[in-house]
Amino acid sequence: MSQVIRSPKMYDVCVIGSGAGGGTAAKVLTEGGLNVVLLEAGPPVTPEKDFKMLMWPYELPHRGVGVGGHAAENFGEFLAPNGAWDIEGEPYTSAPGSNFQWFRSRIVGGRTNHWGRIALRFAPIDFRSGTRDGLGDDWPITYDDLAPYYDKVESYIGVFGTRENVSSAPDGMFLPPPKPRCTDLIVKKACDKIGIICIPSRLAILTRSVNGRLACHYCGQCGRGCVTASNFSSSQVMIPPAMKTGKLTMVTGAMAREVLLGKDGKAEGVSYIDKATRTEKRVSARAVVLAASACESARLLLNSTSAQFPNGLANSSGAVGRYLTDSVGSDGWGIIPQLEKMPPHNHDGVGGMHMYIPWWKFDRKNDFPRGYHIEFGGGREMPGVGEFNDLLHEEEGYGATLKKRARQVYGIGIGLSGRGEMIPNPDTYCEIDPIVVDKWGIPVLRFHFKWSEYELRQAQDMQETFRAIIEAAGGEYKTKTPISGQHPFGIAEGGKIIHEVGTARMGADPKSAVLNAYCQSHDVKNVFVMDGAPLVTNPDKNPTLTIMALAWRASEYLLDEAKKGNL
Repeated sequence: MSQVIRSPKMYDVCVIGSGAGGGTAAKVLTEGGLNVVLLEAGPPVTPEKDFKMLMWPYELPHRGVGVGGHAAENFGEFLAPNGAWDIEGEPYTSAPGSNFQWFRSRIVGGRTNHWGRIALRFAPIDFRSGTRDGLGDDWPITYDDLAPYYDKVESYIGVFGTRENVSSAPDGMFLPPPKPRCTDLIVKKACDKIGIICIPSRLAILTRSVNGRLACHYCGQCGRGCVTASNFSSSQVMIPPAMKTGKLTMVTGAMAREVLLGKDGKAEGVSYIDKATRTEKRVSARAVVLAASACESARLLLNSTSAQFPNGLANSSGAVGRYLTDSVGSDGWGIIPQLEKMPPHNHDGVGGMHMYIPWWKFDRKNDFPRGYHIEFGGGREMPGVGEFNDLLHEEEGYGATLKKRARQVYGIGIGLSGRGEMIPNPDTYCEIDPIVVDKWGIPVLRFHFKWSEYELRQAQDMQETFRAIIEAAGGEYKTKTPISGQHPFGIAEGGKIIHEVGTARMGADPKSAVLNAYCQSHDVKNVFVMDGAPLVTNPDKNPTLTIMALAWRASEYLLDEAKKGNL
């Protein structure tokens, strides 16, 4: 890189990443009057062209799974674009004995384009879990500090749900939920029978028009991207109002390399690789917001070394990359014979669950700490890629008999997925790989990952609960899980649930935390982190809603500090 191209313009803020956190920051900061430059590693997104909302499998070569089915592991070509476990030229590594799977989405809006839209608030106890059971640490903020921002986010993006007064699953500002499907009613009845709480789910999908966005028309294709913007994505809901202010400069194809430190000990801008020209460029800004996703933001900080910060920018605590967690995940399924007798009917609804099971054992002593929620679904939705793979393992025959059997069993299964809280442990973290670089010459991350006994016991409990629900519904539980080996009790690999958080956590003590209560670096006052990295714990709720609420709160604080001239 002989020639670095510097932009002469000085922006108020440079935001890196345009997903849940970066999109929220861009909206709040520009509407507050600041000039923002946003660096996004991927291309722009044009929903009408890029989303595959109403496309049939036969319209794509190999029915959307690529040659030999290889695209299936990235959810097939039907997923909204540019989300993948492996990106050519952008590797990451796992330390010996570890296997961490890192899902990235290089496109405007990031992973919100194919997020499942499950929008759950953390509960008051989730901010005080260290005090509760002595494991890990409390947050430097309380539920009451964040509640007004949950209100703002939900009111703005639109979240459906019902007020249930369940202590582990706080109520929010809800749109009416869609009606339960017949599979929901079967599970609900089974749950009632065995004393498990089962309530309408909470998803960031419009059931009524909000801010000019149309209500969902129940095509059930949410993961493919929503052309009508009825379900939330940052690219369609946060970025457009920011652009409308005239104060947002969007730079796509910009692979951030490092945050640049000035002589005064403050960040002065960001160096990035322009992917199209393969040249290094720089933007100057009075403040920098990292929102590139928890691990990517950690990578940026660790790669931003200087005489003052030899171990990475804002890392005097040594906590950057540490406290990495992902949700505990285990899945199961069973067949419900009564569904075979169900006449075919339009079963659509939203492209996600209409009901779910919040953590229901919060009032008793369990043999593992914290908890999990259960997501479930089934019935005759549009057949997905590989829908009948299992059938070929279970049935003999081919041709007409196999087709007949496929029609017979289509839609008679119900699948259940547990999503639980992992306790941070010292064996799980990310660091810079000492040897490997990506195709832009930027050192990559190396992951260390380990589940503890706590998480394994939780996965075991999930499996026992799934079986109990299916059997209470008069069905047969089909999942068999080993009790040892790589996936005891069906526990998913680290990263596979795509809820990784905690790599630049917030805390009151600069010796053990990277950020303060406003997601602001303890070490470098004009550096903020507004993605999953600041989260102190990873409760049994999908983190996206909390990322947006924290980013909204931190952005308002940043605005205030900028007006006072403190940055």
